[in-house]
Amino acid sequence: MSTIPELTKHAREAMHKAIESTKRELGGIRSGKASPTLLDVVRVDAYGSSMPLNQVAMVSAPEPRLLTVQPFDKGLSQAIEKAIRDAGLGLNPASQGNVIRVPLPMLSEERRKELVKVVHKLAEEGRIAVRHARTDCLSKVKKLEKISEDDKTRAEKDIQKLTDEHIRQIDGLIVSKEAEIMEV
Repeated sequence: MSTIPELTKHAREAMHKAIESTKRELGGIRSGKASPTLLDVVRVDAYGSSMPLNQVAMVSAPEPRLLTVQPFDKGLSQAIEKAIRDAGLGLNPASQGNVIRVPLPMLSEERRKELVKVVHKLAEEGRIAVRHARTDCLSKVKKLEKISEDDKTRAEKDIQKLTDEHIRQIDGLIVSKEAEIMEV
């Protein structure tokens, strides 16, 4: 048998996970500035399996328009270059000694607008996850027995406050990411 505080805690955790997931997704969207998280989506064929880039190389952003990738195993340089090229990010890596340089081209106005649409779509998915956590929690609260209607109503208000707070955080993420993308 669950209690209202346990259900509220569970809903808060689910909402927090939704925000973290949204942050991760937004981090992978390319804006004008170089960010090591941009290459998180890249998978490299190494040692007989497909591995995330950050497990086979160190990614850094020494300049605003450049990423550098330093493979842990120099034999993987070619595979890493190929993986970055094939990731659909529109990047063209070039080896320079033991380091792979990945210059970031300027984004066209059209591409920026497309990226903003993607940001809004990802944010909406985050909001849906937050609302789903709210709905799930409210349905469990309604099923609780031996709890007064006043307590149930109070719990519903608390859960709604929690939902509003998390949706505001997602809205804040959108505003900052949109500004980052549209910045020339």
